[in-house]
Amino acid sequence: MTPHVIDLPPVVGLPVVGTKATFPVRRVYCIGRNYAAHAIEMGHDPDREPPFFFQKNPDNLDPSGDFPYPPQSSDVHHEVEMLVALHSGGRDIPQGRALDHVYGYGVALDMTRRDLQGQMKKMGRPWEIGKAFERSAPVGPIHTVDSVGHPDTGAVQLKVNGELRQKGNLNQMIWKVAEMISYLSTYFELAAGDVILSGTPSGVGPVARGDRLEASVDGLGTLAVRVT
Repeated sequence: MTPHVIDLPPVVGLPVVGTKATFPVRRVYCIGRNYAAHAIEMGHDPDREPPFFFQKNPDNLDPSGDFPYPPQSSDVHHEVEMLVALHSGGRDIPQGRALDHVYGYGVALDMTRRDLQGQMKKMGRPWEIGKAFERSAPVGPIHTVDSVGHPDTGAVQLKVNGELRQKGNLNQMIWKVAEMISYLSTYFELAAGDVILSGTPSGVGPVARGDRLEASVDGLGTLAVRVT
């Protein structure tokens, strides 16, 4: 084995319901504006257009239940999403076979430094500074396909301090899971360990230190997160 000049970084592993083994994360793809109502609230046309994706880093995923309020921002927003975890991949995957590559599903939050993202949009620059910061994606455990099937309908919601902020349904996604996988595979070679965050419904808004967030997707449990 060829030695490395520095220690290998740790592998990010997500908990899996029913086992002590973890799901190792390779890449994180996030689809933007995948619910019509959210597209409208962000000032965009909800008509179906080609999907677009941005990325977070594997070590942005955090199952700890704590979200440290990030630096350099005074406007951090919550976005509840269904997480899709792949056990295999490839190129040019047909839609009809796309779900064969899914290992399981979970609940995630795409926390966003909205003020910094807005600045980047105005300047025509990438969004990473607003999206891919440390611990920006709190996640719950993965539920295997064997246990939950392929969820395509059911409530997606988020409460802040017990108050309902976001509420949608998986059946409102503009681009379905199979379509996302197939589309991504025409631009990237997907592989085991890849994760897709499937978009958020309307109602996104700011969080403050001390807030308690409860994110849920029907059949996938509730992710409780404290903003610290």
